[in-house]
Amino acid sequence: MATPSITNASPSDQQRAIATIVTAFTSDPITRWVLPEPHQYLTYFNEFVPLMAAGTFDHGRAYYTDDFGAASLWLPPNVHSDYEAMAELAQRAVAERDQEKVFAFMGQMGEYHPTEPHWYLPFIGVDPLRQGQGLGSALLRHALQLVDRDKLPAYLEATSPDSRRLYERHGFKAIGEIQTADSPPLYPMLRKPR
Repeated sequence: MATPSITNASPSDQQRAIATIVTAFTSDPITRWVLPEPHQYLTYFNEFVPLMAAGTFDHGRAYYTDDFGAASLWLPPNVHSDYEAMAELAQRAVAERDQEKVFAFMGQMGEYHPTEPHWYLPFIGVDPLRQGQGLGSALLRHALQLVDRDKLPAYLEATSPDSRRLYERHGFKAIGEIQTADSPPLYPMLRKPR
């Protein structure tokens, strides 16, 4: 298997990189628990990704492989998601009957998020047609070299047992499990500096 080329995504690449993430998360258990209806998912998740990954493109920490078969969006230390806009979008996107459990779930996520300077990976995704080709691992290796150079921890949330195993292979360790009501489990994971 050839090693994929990895490119820093510029702000002009944002739409293509986000399209890769949206395509990759179509069957993600957590995302589809929050946005279960197809129209709801396609309407709002495309808006949600740039809010959660706010700053990745401007800080040069969005990456993609070859033809956007995979993309990762990293937030560098002291750059944060647009929480206010995310909360406003969630009010519109999540069905009223589901808001209490979804917001309780999101509150638990906030409890695990590190407070010290760290790198945060809100999104990494591979187009389903390209899965199994090592693209996600290549993106992780690339970014983690930069993270290690800074000697800072890296943090993410694994949304499935499969993604948890992938992240464990790259040095991440689960630091808890988040679950409310009928949600699937979410695994907050931390990788210590190397």
